[in-house]
Amino acid sequence: MTDDEKIAMVEKLYALSAAGDFDACETMLTDDFFITEADDTPMAGTFRGIRALRELYAQVFGMVEVTGVQRLGITVGGDHVVTIIYFEFADGLEPAHLCEMFRFRDGKVCEIKPYYFDAAPMRAAHEAFKAKHGG
Repeated sequence: MTDDEKIAMVEKLYALSAAGDFDACETMLTDDFFITEADDTPMAGTFRGIRALRELYAQVFGMVEVTGVQRLGITVGGDHVVTIIYFEFADGLEPAHLCEMFRFRDGKVCEIKPYYFDAAPMRAAHEAFKAKHGG
């Protein structure tokens, strides 16, 4: 794949997942795809398999109230694409700043790994969500 094709695939994954079209997303992932979330986040752990993105999305949006996702930049090199993004949360909470690393193999995404600058805003958003929704 060319660098432009990798960037286009990542942008398409963001668009499709935002639209909830995980069937289409899953055609862009390897069968052994996985996402690893840091231990200091409320969704810590490794999510594995073709449905991992769908499962993680459902978990995250069931534990925090995200009001926007801003992509600030994207870069590519070798088998990787890295995006710079931040999540905006409800109630004026501090946004979570992070980079997401996408790794490619055989023309598909085989791994996503988010790197948070500071996971405290994600934890605070989770606590606010629990307080608001009684959970």
